[in-house]
Amino acid sequence: MIRFLALASLVLTSVVHAEDWPRWRGPNNDNKSPETGLLTEWPEGGPKKDWQVGGLGTGYSSVAVAQGKIFTLGRNDNVEYLFALKQSDGSQLWSTRLGAGTKEKGPNGTPTVDGNRVYAVSFEGDLVCADVESGREIWRKNFQRDFNGKMMSMWGYSESPLIDGDRLICTPGGPNAMVVALNKLDGKLIWRAKVPSAQKGNDGAGYSSIVISNAGGVKQYVQMIGHGVISLAAEDGRFLWGYAKIANTTANVPSPIVSGNYIFASTGYSDGGSALLEISGSRGRLTPREVYYKNAKTLQNHHGGMILLDGKIYMGHGHNNGFPCCIDLRSGNPVWGPQRGPGTESAAITYADGHLYFRYQDGTMTLIEASEDGFKLKGKFEEDFNWGPRWAHPVVSGGKLYLRTNHELACFNLK
Repeated sequence: MIRFLALASLVLTSVVHAEDWPRWRGPNNDNKSPETGLLTEWPEGGPKKDWQVGGLGTGYSSVAVAQGKIFTLGRNDNVEYLFALKQSDGSQLWSTRLGAGTKEKGPNGTPTVDGNRVYAVSFEGDLVCADVESGREIWRKNFQRDFNGKMMSMWGYSESPLIDGDRLICTPGGPNAMVVALNKLDGKLIWRAKVPSAQKGNDGAGYSSIVISNAGGVKQYVQMIGHGVISLAAEDGRFLWGYAKIANTTANVPSPIVSGNYIFASTGYSDGGSALLEISGSRGRLTPREVYYKNAKTLQNHHGGMILLDGKIYMGHGHNNGFPCCIDLRSGNPVWGPQRGPGTESAAITYADGHLYFRYQDGTMTLIEASEDGFKLKGKFEEDFNWGPRWAHPVVSGGKLYLRTNHELACFNLK
């Protein structure tokens, strides 16, 4: 009976409301909002801005939305913080210190909310678990001190932790702890995974976040690290397979896309590219078969993300570019694009109610119909708040569009 109650408690703490966006890439880790009834065209100047708040520090963190609260990260006065805001008006509820913020612009990752706890990783690898209501720190780890962790290059840890049942899965990037599984309640180590080196790319963690796959009948964690795409058995962290062909030596960023027995992955820079892998095997031994590979000039996603919808992948193509395009997942053939869009430089995207939300680095925010019939622009506006590259990914939750930038967060009404 006691064991049953403990299991029931774990289930109850993981309940997610339909309109919540409790982690990076949303409730199903696919960058798609389930919401409907949103504007299908924007008026001139874009949707109505409900509110805008400041004081959130520098960095490129996006937001998580859950339980009437918004969670984000930022750096103020050389300290990185986890912030909680009231969803209705953006007023600050609490802030909790993550760690020193002495490098670059600030934190890159997005918090993960699970029941009454929220988890976040700082630029320098401080992993903190805090209470959702009060911000009280419950436990912490440090990737470098506790796991000899390492990033593949200079821009700091950018991962959003994955909660899977009673476990937290994250990527310190250490030689004997590339990925670790921790007890989400107290941070105690469950397993650590050692990954063999590859000829292409760099040692250490990449800038991606873990996705779950059941390809080949084996539950596995798929991640992009310095040496490309890897897969680990969810049960014990056993290395299953790796694919380094798309790895670059600068920054491997986008989270892979999972579809049945297939994994699609893409990276930026001149030595990046895109590939579709088919995973098969027996008795727990899996092999990735390259269905196709496309070099960097043909197809690549820098760091804006990709979305799979009805067998088609929508993304921004090009290094330091976000040229909208649509390709067929299984064949790799272009459906339309790539083509120049309304904005310039990289584009971060999300999806809701039949539309793609393309946020360009230059501050151009656009609404594009998710159609196989070609590029269809349904609205745009120029962001008029603050400064710096708009790298934080847009979020749609509760009928609102959230846009985070240095120091500020703006909320727009999509109804």
